[in-house]
Amino acid sequence: MERREFLALLAAPAYAEMVRRIGWQAPPENQKAEVTLRISAIELEVAQGKMIKTTGYNGSAPGPILRLPEGKPVRVDVFNDTKIPELVHWHGLFVPSELDGSAEEGTPTVPPGGMRRYSFLPRPSGTRWYHSHISAGRDMKRATYTGQFGFLYIEPKEDSGEYDAEVFLALHGWDAYLSSQGEGTLEVMYRAYSMNGHALGSGEPIRVKEGQNVLLRILNASATEQHRIALPGHKFKVLALDGNAVAVPREVDTIVMGPAERVDAVVTMNRPGVWILGEAADATRNAGLGVVVEYANRGEAPQWNAPENTPWDYTLFGHERESPQPTGGVVPLVFRKKFAGHNWVDNWTINGKSFP
Repeated sequence: MERREFLALLAAPAYAEMVRRIGWQAPPENQKAEVTLRISAIELEVAQGKMIKTTGYNGSAPGPILRLPEGKPVRVDVFNDTKIPELVHWHGLFVPSELDGSAEEGTPTVPPGGMRRYSFLPRPSGTRWYHSHISAGRDMKRATYTGQFGFLYIEPKEDSGEYDAEVFLALHGWDAYLSSQGEGTLEVMYRAYSMNGHALGSGEPIRVKEGQNVLLRILNASATEQHRIALPGHKFKVLALDGNAVAVPREVDTIVMGPAERVDAVVTMNRPGVWILGEAADATRNAGLGVVVEYANRGEAPQWNAPENTPWDYTLFGHERESPQPTGGVVPLVFRKKFAGHNWVDNWTINGKSFP
């Protein structure tokens, strides 16, 4: 018996117990799939004359918005029309490791020219997403640098629906390259950006009416970058982070999101005009990371006002109680990244001692 088979045998009872606890059941495999995803090469016109050759789902980037009822079994057939093995990761779902879409968790790949069926119970409810989970390595035209990403919204069994309109917005950077930042440091940079596959001014605006409450479901699908998002004259009432309802919804002027993060926020449309919803950093916004928000019966040019650089604080949305002071003292912990040779390596410091 090989080591891998032996470990799998040991893990079987724990796996069965985990499956029992989360209530997962495999739907019959002889039925037609409710969802079909096809991975293939695409050309995306993010702006007039700016074509991006990448890989996407069902001929687009982002892929289709998948809305699945919580707890209702679903079958997803994934076809791989590319020449490399692929994985589709169901980000934020309670699914067994063989379906999760992570090679390190033991999920089989979708072979080149082949297909694989993912059958699972969609849960928990909230704004999730699906994306490629292969390793990019040094190739910045693979994995999460590509157009292989899309919203996966798990519809709750009950929804208060305290909003008048719902908008999904996926942020992404294109044409990645390495740029020297001095002192031997390289950073991933992007030549173009988009919201929902279109650079600022190239796609359709978000059309609203005065007095509407618009729910924005925002996904940072960037492979590497954090983004600060603002809508001049308006506030975001944050309801959920990464698909999970916050304890205390609060209004903020800007939203800050790292890669893979999601924010659900309601914006009350109380400043009639034509505005830019976009990245606070001028260079990134001017390179495409934005979308026009247009009130009804307004035709002026889109306006942008720089927001204040207020710090982003996750604790604002937590319970309103003081955290107990640690009994063992405070240990300074600093995370950094550095470039050694041809590879990015992790580096962190605990109490002044550096670890590679």
